[in-house]
This record gives sequence, C-alpha cells and structure tokens, in this order.
Amino acid sequence: MKKRRNPTLLIVTLFAYLVIYFPIMFIMVMSFNESERYYRFTTIGFKWYQEIFINESLLDAIGNTLFIAILSTIVATIVGTFTAIGINSLRKSKRANMMILNNIPVINPDIVTGISLMIVFSLLPISFGMPTMLLAHIFFSIPFVVLNVLPKLKELDKNMFDAALDLGCTRLQAIFKVIIPSVKSGIIAGALIAFTMSIDDFVISYFVSG
Repeated sequence: MKKRRNPTLLIVTLFAYLVIYFPIMFIMVMSFNESERYYRFTTIGFKWYQEIFINESLLDAIGNTLFIAILSTIVATIVGTFTAIGINSLRKSKRANMMILNNIPVINPDIVTGISLMIVFSLLPISFGMPTMLLAHIFFSIPFVVLNVLPKLKELDKNMFDAALDLGCTRLQAIFKVIIPSVKSGIIAGALIAFTMSIDDFVISYFVSG
C-alpha cells in the first residue's frame, strides 16, 4: 500500500525552502535591475555587472579576497592534513584533548576570534594588513580541514601504515604514498570548506586588517 503524504508536512517544507531561497532569488533578479533603488524595477540590463570592472577599489577588494582565500586554503589544507594524521596517531585521552583545542575556533563566535587575534597580533612585531589577514584565515581554516580528514583516517585499517613500513617504505613515504591517497576525498572536502569559510569571512578580517 502506498503511504499517504502528510499535506501539512509538505506545506511546511515548501515554506522553509521559500524562506531560505527567496532572498537569494530576489537578489539575483534585482542584480539585472538598472534602477538605483532596489524597490523599483525599471529595465533589465548589466549595468551593475559592468560597474564591477570599472570600480578599481572593488576590483582590488575582489583580488585581495581571492588571493587570501587561495593561499590560506593551500596552507591550511597542508597543515590541517598533517595535524589530523598526528591527532589520529595519539592515544584516546590525548586525542580528545587535542580535538577540544581544535574545535575552539569552530565554535567560537567570529567576533571573539577576531578580537583575540587582533590582541595577539598587536603584541607581535608584525604590521597589520595582508600578513595578519593571511595568518588569521589560516588559523580558523585549519580546524575545518582536520574535522574532514580525521573521519577518513579512522576508516583506514590500523595496520596499513605498519604494512607500508614492512614493505620498505620510510615513514614519510608511507604517509605520502599510502595514507594521503587513501584520505584524499577528506582532504578535498576540507580544502573546499576552508576556501568557502575564507571567502565568507568578514568579521575576523575586519579586526585583523589594520
């Protein structure tokens, strides 16, 4: 027998999707509106998209955003992957303590992280600007890479690393030729999330940009 669909549940689901996606659709449609007032639709055109390539300050901001996001993602992915491998090799109690430290930047409000990093950078012999922004983005991106790589490491056979050593690999060769290829899906997922978090961030960048 076919199960009857609950109409109330369907209505609530559709309403939830509407609340989530309507603002995005509204912005997308209004981006083709050539009027300077968002509440009045005049003619369809690409005026505001052309403004992106005319406004030098906006182009500089986009360039800086992409530069910081790409570079911080590369560094955070490398550091986060090796950090996850190190955490996975620890005993259960030490692993739990390390995961608590790893999760602090994830659960912390952005404003708390931003102010904390601003205070730390002000105590160091480093000038605010691109260097501090890059360090900040690497800092809050690493935990997301660790959280994506670690579950993949737990799925691996615990004897795989020892087997690679018995077959003649050095420790580094075993990591690069056996472990990392086995968890590359987690590494890719972590890199994508790190890139997304970096592109999305404003609050932390505001406090560490100078």
